[in-house]
Amino acid sequence: MKPNDFDGQLSTIARLFLSVSVIVVTVAAFIGAAGAWTGNHFLLKLHPYLFFIGFGNSAILLLNRYLTSAIYPELAVDPQKQLRYLFAVLSSLGLITLALFMDWPLLKAFTGLLLLIVVSGPLREIFTTLSVAKIWKEVSVRYYIFDVLFLLVANLGLFTLGLKEAFPDSGIIPFFVTQSSYFLGSSFPLSISVMGFLYTYAWSRSSKKELIKRLFSIWFYVFVGGVLFFLIVILAESYLAMMLISHLLLLGVMALLGSFALYLHNFFKKNFPHPALAFLLSGLSLLFATSAFGIMNIFFMKGIHFGTKPPIPLDRMWIYHSHTHAALLGWITFSFTGILYIVLPAIVRRNSLETLRSELALSSLLSQLTMQRAFKQLTVMMLSAIAVLLAFFLENNILLGAAGFVFGMSVYYLRINLDRELDRQA
Repeated sequence: MKPNDFDGQLSTIARLFLSVSVIVVTVAAFIGAAGAWTGNHFLLKLHPYLFFIGFGNSAILLLNRYLTSAIYPELAVDPQKQLRYLFAVLSSLGLITLALFMDWPLLKAFTGLLLLIVVSGPLREIFTTLSVAKIWKEVSVRYYIFDVLFLLVANLGLFTLGLKEAFPDSGIIPFFVTQSSYFLGSSFPLSISVMGFLYTYAWSRSSKKELIKRLFSIWFYVFVGGVLFFLIVILAESYLAMMLISHLLLLGVMALLGSFALYLHNFFKKNFPHPALAFLLSGLSLLFATSAFGIMNIFFMKGIHFGTKPPIPLDRMWIYHSHTHAALLGWITFSFTGILYIVLPAIVRRNSLETLRSELALSSLLSQLTMQRAFKQLTVMMLSAIAVLLAFFLENNILLGAAGFVFGMSVYYLRINLDRELDRQA
């Protein structure tokens, strides 16, 4: 689609975002699977960059903006501008692929600079439209806007990583700027948005709204503050502090998982089995796995300086890979799949954000057949994600490649299933 062919409709750009984001995750999964089968270093190195740059930036630039604007309408959505964001992200994917293939670190730095400039635009709009007091008033908006800030920092990390690789003998770039720290920093923006979504479209509608608001406000400081402090203690190589913070975050995740399971039990009993909520529950369960693997990772990382390769002993690398993939394939992909099953039908049905602002967001916006297919998709995604984690433990590249390929296909089914539904609604 060319910019001058775009009809300027919110529903059109939302559907385009669906296609781009799903294809990016699918391609990243396929390339990772191909890398596992062939042992190709370039493919193995490329696939996480595709995920973080492609899906991470597009999700925060577009989907995160829908969620924020649904709460504060004055933060209007400009479909033409969002189309330019998508083109910038797709261009960045081409640039990073070329940079890795040709081993051109300065091109990697340029990619980070481009994304840095792109993300600074919506961030400036946010802070010139909303006051800090207004942002802080809504718990979920705190989560959403901190995600944009984290994304800005993540893109700064890509920029500085490219410079460090281009000038390795220069002492200007800090020692903690590594590929691992870039991936770690890029995962947080997506995670925080999901927390805001869970509050807005689940717990905030509880009968105990004020209590829930206080608890999620506290969790904001624990989660965001814990993440920031965790990065500091990693750099300080404080083993005890890393363990304490990771256990605190794990306990918080366990509380979220248990209470959300209870919420779903009550919701399904009074309403209907909503596949989007089931995806979000599955995402939380895999966040629990991510946290547990992270604690194991810290245990075996003791005595090894930050930024060294590999980060843990070779015979324990399955823990490191399980931690990262439980987060990416599990927590992030499952959660955003659930979010899209709510947000896309809500936008397309009225070509606006009005449904997201109402109690109808969790109503039966999908047909019974679409919901049944979504539950089947969830089953395949869960089984293939578990197979990926098992393959790391068994060190079985054949199983890893096969499971990654099936996972990619099951993610792509989101586009097929929602396109049928959205065409029916149109």
